[in-house]
Amino acid sequence: MKLYRNLVNAVAETLKEIFTNGKYADRCIEQLFKRNPQWGSRDRRFVAESVYDIVRYYRMYAELAGNEKNFWFMTAAHLILKGIELPDWQEFKHFDAEKIIRHKEKICTDAAVRESYPQWLWELGMNETGKEKWEKEAASLNETAKVVLRMNSIKTSPAKFEAEMKKENILLQRSSVAKDCYVLEKRENVFRNKYFKEGWFEVQDGGSQAIGEFTDPKEGMTVIDACAGAGGKSLHLAALMKNKGKIISMDVEQWKLDECKKRAARADVHNIETRLIQGEETITSLKEKADIVLLDVPCSGTGVIKRNPDTKWKLTPGTIEKTKEIQRQILNDYSDMVKPGGKLIYSTCSIFPSENEKQVESFLKLRPEFQLTKQRSILPSEGYDGFYMAELKKIN
Repeated sequence: MKLYRNLVNAVAETLKEIFTNGKYADRCIEQLFKRNPQWGSRDRRFVAESVYDIVRYYRMYAELAGNEKNFWFMTAAHLILKGIELPDWQEFKHFDAEKIIRHKEKICTDAAVRESYPQWLWELGMNETGKEKWEKEAASLNETAKVVLRMNSIKTSPAKFEAEMKKENILLQRSSVAKDCYVLEKRENVFRNKYFKEGWFEVQDGGSQAIGEFTDPKEGMTVIDACAGAGGKSLHLAALMKNKGKIISMDVEQWKLDECKKRAARADVHNIETRLIQGEETITSLKEKADIVLLDVPCSGTGVIKRNPDTKWKLTPGTIEKTKEIQRQILNDYSDMVKPGGKLIYSTCSIFPSENEKQVESFLKLRPEFQLTKQRSILPSEGYDGFYMAELKKIN
């Protein structure tokens, strides 16, 4: 393929934004494309795929470069390893392709370098899950995330949805991970699709959809989605409840709740009420009001590294410990909103037991009125994001 200096430079400069200035990869790419509307789909794909590949394997590329900040070298090494011949540019004068390939083979005998994780995170993963399991999951987390849709059963049916999407030349595979889950056979920008704009579907990972079905809400219930964010799971719960009953979608950030309202309107969802969390009084006002409380708590995000590969480089041991403390606090405080006989659903997008089963075990020791009735894990190696979910019934 022919390389263009401005595109190669864009890759190197975007890496600098991510690793030197601490920006998020997806935002950097989004802003870059807005600044360069003249780029065609091939140009955008080359830049995005190159950036994300180097972000995923940053440790390996940094070791090849012998420098964590030599982003031109990393970009050149990436091109060489992809089998792309380097043009006769000044920036590429001193690159020896065969030497880079030999160097890669040598350093990649170390699994932590080959899969490219910070050493502390690699060791933590092995301690948390065991060597064999961690190596399998760490490798799968370097795969490109699939585009997964949730059909909105309030607005359409599987037969109609599949037929109309086929007319749009969007090829789908139905998934068994959740009943309204579909995986795109080929990556597409579905946000431009007329059926997205009409609320026929949402983009939502299969693991996330599994949480909605695990929660198992019934028509007429009062359900609190206490860490709702922009409302992806709330919308799914509303569809499962056939727009009957009440869902209170809560978050600490109003802009996320505003987005939830917009999405609900598009999806013809009428049973969601948004509520900003403003301290203890918000929780106290809902004490023992809910049949179900869903706590999709903040976590390390290790289960969604496929989708957010720069997570590997932004996490620290300190942030994980702080996050676990937040999880404990949310579990203890927000569980008060569950009615006697109701249930609490605890979920994370982490694959670490210290954020999952061990948090549940600690909570049950403190709160004997709750009982673990079921739990489930979805691992990244199963093809979706990694999630953990537990159902805790309030027995008195």
